[in-house]
Amino acid sequence: MPNSPSARRDGAMAAEQSGTTTMTSAIQPYLDSFHDLIPGLPGAGLGWLDRLRHDGLARFAATGFPSQRVEAWKYTSLRALERSVFAPAGHATPPAIDRLPTVAPDPRTAHRLVLVDGRFRPDLSSVPASVAGIASAGLADLLAGSPGDVPTTLAERHLGSVATLETGLTAVNTAFVSDGLVIHVAAGVAVAQPIEVVFIATGGAAASPTLHHPRLLLVAEPDSQVTLVEHHVGLGDGPYATNTVVEIVVGDRAVVNHTKIQREGQGAIHIATTAARIGSEGRYDHFGLTLGAALSRNDIVPILGAGASCRLAGAYLLRGRQHADTTTAIEHSAPRATSRQVYKGVIDDTAHGVFQGRILVRPGAQKTDAYQINRALLLSAGAEIDSKPELEIHADDVKCSHGATAGELDDDQLFYLRARGIDRDDARRLLIGAFVGEAIDEISDATVAAAVRALADAWLTTPAAGSQKGMGS
Repeated sequence: MPNSPSARRDGAMAAEQSGTTTMTSAIQPYLDSFHDLIPGLPGAGLGWLDRLRHDGLARFAATGFPSQRVEAWKYTSLRALERSVFAPAGHATPPAIDRLPTVAPDPRTAHRLVLVDGRFRPDLSSVPASVAGIASAGLADLLAGSPGDVPTTLAERHLGSVATLETGLTAVNTAFVSDGLVIHVAAGVAVAQPIEVVFIATGGAAASPTLHHPRLLLVAEPDSQVTLVEHHVGLGDGPYATNTVVEIVVGDRAVVNHTKIQREGQGAIHIATTAARIGSEGRYDHFGLTLGAALSRNDIVPILGAGASCRLAGAYLLRGRQHADTTTAIEHSAPRATSRQVYKGVIDDTAHGVFQGRILVRPGAQKTDAYQINRALLLSAGAEIDSKPELEIHADDVKCSHGATAGELDDDQLFYLRARGIDRDDARRLLIGAFVGEAIDEISDATVAAAVRALADAWLTTPAAGSQKGMGS
């Protein structure tokens, strides 16, 4: 495996040999702060965790932040992250929160776990007593030896085994990992209600910009079923950065439905990696709604086992000078696996959208069936989309296809609606809503789909004036 102990040791040795030549002023503050922070991080002294953190730091020292010379990052610049010094998020009490953001119709009975600036807040979380077969714990508590109902070996077995240290961003998250969540769903358990994980960023309240590195690990044992909602919300519009890593283990014949909603503040940088390992005959569905942040990047990396299936879908709605990058890399590693991708973008003003979709079929992964489509609506002359589908096939009995389109609203459809007494603005909203709705229809949970649709509708009815100030264009 790319992130096995031996591979990590080899990577660390190579990084140590070349680290002095690859360190730059952009990453030096992170390297310096690591040595100050490491003794106080949760789980310090655990051999496996110390090795994982130091391997992450060595990889980051060797590679730094990815530049646009890296093919996968050619459309997205991280200069905004490099030119600012972001301090680690502290333990400050967040501003008073009158009502926690949620997609649950009745928060009193919902399974909801809350993190503030990357730190788990059990006092803001709720876990109904009637829910059996689910165990959750703050990562810091688990590493410190207070796991509650979560198996103590879960983090050691799975943390860092799904998300590799391939990029500097995952590597730096691994180096500084201190808190987050671990969720365990027992074998054969079908969880009726969604589990909502709310990531709240206080955003610009601190004297200097902050950067947090939360980690989320979900392990769904064989034959289990669960719906996860990952909900990122910014309370302020000042500069801050989030570098999230989500690792999902889908057991044999298990089903995981995963919806991510990103509503960070206007001055935020949001970087996220979602890595999923899908067992034989397992199913993983992921939907992402991108509304917030000045600069965002979502990497989604599923690996499919024999007979597994994966559906990736999403909608990105951009205004002002926002920059949003969705990059997927689906790996078919075994026979008879199926994958589908449907992404829709709506881009206004001078915003910039990026979609990169890669399908890799490994040798021996016969009977692979993979399909990918990305469509974008450009609502202004200054709006921009870069779309790059990619197929890499090393088997001869496969069915793979992809497509990408970009254009304006259809004048004939607009005329048709206006001819029936609908004014221009309402007609535009109806057409855009229908366009985005095709992607939202991919969400299997009706409650979650309704919440996502309401957020998309709210974006459509919000005036464009005063929209995001760009950091990534």
